Amino acid sequence: MSDTASLSPRDIRENQAENHALRARDLSETLGISEAQLVAAQVGHGTVRLSANPDDIMAAVPALGEVMALTRTPSVVHEKVGSYDNYHSGKHASMVLNENVDLRIFPQHWISAFAVETVVDDTPRRSIQIFDAAGDAVHKIHLRNGSNHEEWATLVKTLATPEQSDSLDVAPRPAPTGARSREDKAETLRSEWDRMTDTHQFLLMTRKLKMNRLGAYRIAGAPYVRRLAPQSVDLLLAKLGESGVPSMVFVGNHGCIQIHSGPIKAVKQVGPWNNVMDPGFNLHLRSDHVAEVYEVRKPTKRGMAISVEAFDEHGEIILQIFGMRKDDADHVPAFEALVLDLPEVAEVDA
Repeated sequence: MSDTASLSPRDIRENQAENHALRARDLSETLGISEAQLVAAQVGHGTVRLSANPDDIMAAVPALGEVMALTRTPSVVHEKVGSYDNYHSGKHASMVLNENVDLRIFPQHWISAFAVETVVDDTPRRSIQIFDAAGDAVHKIHLRNGSNHEEWATLVKTLATPEQSDSLDVAPRPAPTGARSREDKAETLRSEWDRMTDTHQFLLMTRKLKMNRLGAYRIAGAPYVRRLAPQSVDLLLAKLGESGVPSMVFVGNHGCIQIHSGPIKAVKQVGPWNNVMDPGFNLHLRSDHVAEVYEVRKPTKRGMAISVEAFDEHGEIILQIFGMRKDDADHVPAFEALVLDLPEVAEVDA
């Protein structure tokens, strides 16, 4: 449609009915609207507006039992099966912390939320979907066959907002920031890096030096970082699947970070997608979106934390993979051995 700005909620619903096989994200891009606007158009037609406050949502969701947690970016989808037990509220950051569902939540980006119910082959499909100010999804909670579906109506009634409009205003999507480096601060960066005692100090350090993660990696040099070939992420996932070495896989957007901890097994490339298809954990990575990859070493009180981190062509982080640390040790020798075998950019380009 040529004039997407004039699409009414009814127009959106008609387009969705005609293109029901398309995923919501793909259809919204085709129509030139946000995914949240596509979802909002169905309010009153199986969709209900909910409070987007994480405290409200996380108080209600445990009643659903075992569900699927989904966090994604344009380049990767991270799915975990579990319950939302052990929620910790925070003004600037909250978290769900249990063996299966491990989330870091940033409430300022939880702007709109919806309970979505559709029927496919006489079977209801139910989910809670949360979006940021631009209408991009920050987190989704999908009910499964074994979830407590009998609790759904109560949850929706509890979380429903008084205002139930089927239209939604969104803000412009922020432009990617790209890499921010300060060559004149490179020595200071290395000196501060040496003094780190916890990985969480890294972003505070880079902000103080007016850099960001990718900008710091580009100028730090050895022994802090090693730039790897883009295919190193696929190679590492394959090595993890073959070896059984447990890892921690972080995927996040500015509203939510989701973490898998444990081994991965079934890794399969299908076209541009590299997929982990394990019971309880699925990962779908657009390998062709990976532009820069780094082996990163950060000192902590519990040993050297080693990660492999991938970025897209805009400088946005796609994912981070660490060795699965124990309570008393961040250094994981078995994971380090896999990482050391990954090719550098120079080895591929030579």
